[in-house]
Amino acid sequence: MHTTFPSLDEWLAYCERLHPQNIALGLDRVREVAQRMGLHFECPVITVAGTNGKGSTCAMLEAVALQSGYRPGVFTSPHLVHFEERCRVGGEIVSAQQLMAHFEQVEQARVQDGKEVALTYFEFTTLAILHLMSQSKLDVAILEVGLGGRLDATNIVDADCAVITSIDLDHMELLGPDRESIGREKAGIMRAGRPVVVSDPVPPQSVIDHAAEIGADLWRFGKDFNYDGDKQQWGWAGRGRRYAGLAYPALRGANQLVNAAGVLAAFEAIRSLLPVTAQAVRTGLSMVELPGRFQIVPGQPTLVLDVAHNPHSVAALTANLDAMGYFPRTHAVFGAMADKDWVPMLTKVAPLIDHWYFTDLPTARADSAQGLKAKLEELQATAGLRKDVSLQTFASPQQALDAAVEASDAADRIVVFGSFFTVGGVLQNGTPRLSAKHLGH
Repeated sequence: MHTTFPSLDEWLAYCERLHPQNIALGLDRVREVAQRMGLHFECPVITVAGTNGKGSTCAMLEAVALQSGYRPGVFTSPHLVHFEERCRVGGEIVSAQQLMAHFEQVEQARVQDGKEVALTYFEFTTLAILHLMSQSKLDVAILEVGLGGRLDATNIVDADCAVITSIDLDHMELLGPDRESIGREKAGIMRAGRPVVVSDPVPPQSVIDHAAEIGADLWRFGKDFNYDGDKQQWGWAGRGRRYAGLAYPALRGANQLVNAAGVLAAFEAIRSLLPVTAQAVRTGLSMVELPGRFQIVPGQPTLVLDVAHNPHSVAALTANLDAMGYFPRTHAVFGAMADKDWVPMLTKVAPLIDHWYFTDLPTARADSAQGLKAKLEELQATAGLRKDVSLQTFASPQQALDAAVEASDAADRIVVFGSFFTVGGVLQNGTPRLSAKHLGH
């Protein structure tokens, strides 16, 4: 007898409790359940792996597909506030109600004929979302890899086009100690004879080698496609196709052009399966939205939200903050996971920060606010970081943000960064619109 629940929250709690101990890695278990469910896609599938830029790449693929009149489905993770954010169909976030039937289907298949298959939380929830998408009459399915690639639950689906974004050091305890090992894991989403777009300008050799070994059709940034631009506009050139005079993508930050270039290469690589118009490319990129990716919220003070949580993304955040122009003071709300190497990241961004507001996060994997404060104090002593800054600790991202707003002048800026839990914590009640207290509000 399979289990059933009346709400999505209860299903998610059940998936958490299921968490099997000492589970064998690999896709055999997920594949077994997917086969029992008859899970398959009848539309083209684009799978996106990488350390940074995956979410942005998926959002741009979706935006261009929507503008071309297609019905895209997107699976992405983690979420900022609500689990349902992990799946969009036709540009809309699915409802909890829609998802529940598919959780039920996974559970039925998982315990079918008394032959129970162990699944992790991520595997169970991914199967439910993939099943929903497979039943949604999509024109294209866009799948963001959760972690790595080769052993990620999304990899049970054969991609018609794989996209590998920038590769950096993250999750090294699972993926390996260097970019070459991590690249090998990401390369696992490639399929023989099918295109793989590598938008990392300096990819690990392991990615190039794997494409050659299996005979994938490799599209390399700088070789098979490229972009150029000035302050006003940019252009893209690929194999036999060009776009000139493009407006900059609506997602901000210097790194987004590299992501956008990869997106255009992906559409070019599967043009026979999913043709898009030049107008759809222009409009889609100019309208794309993705919360928490160098998201600048207008107001006084200015608010910047960014889920940067590894060396590469924090370096990009630092460069983007630097390029914003002058602010009298910058306040940082910051919370992070305990397993991250925050020394190089804090060292990079600290020169721009005048006031720190460290926060606890609602997960056992997080470092404490006190722990993060101690790390920065140690760096001030050993690495010569600025000492003329205030350091405070808070129990939640919202409390930290409230304190930052209280201490800010209208012309200042507040940057909220680190874990998805940090940014999600200040988005719980919608996007905050700040107005400094002495403006008469």
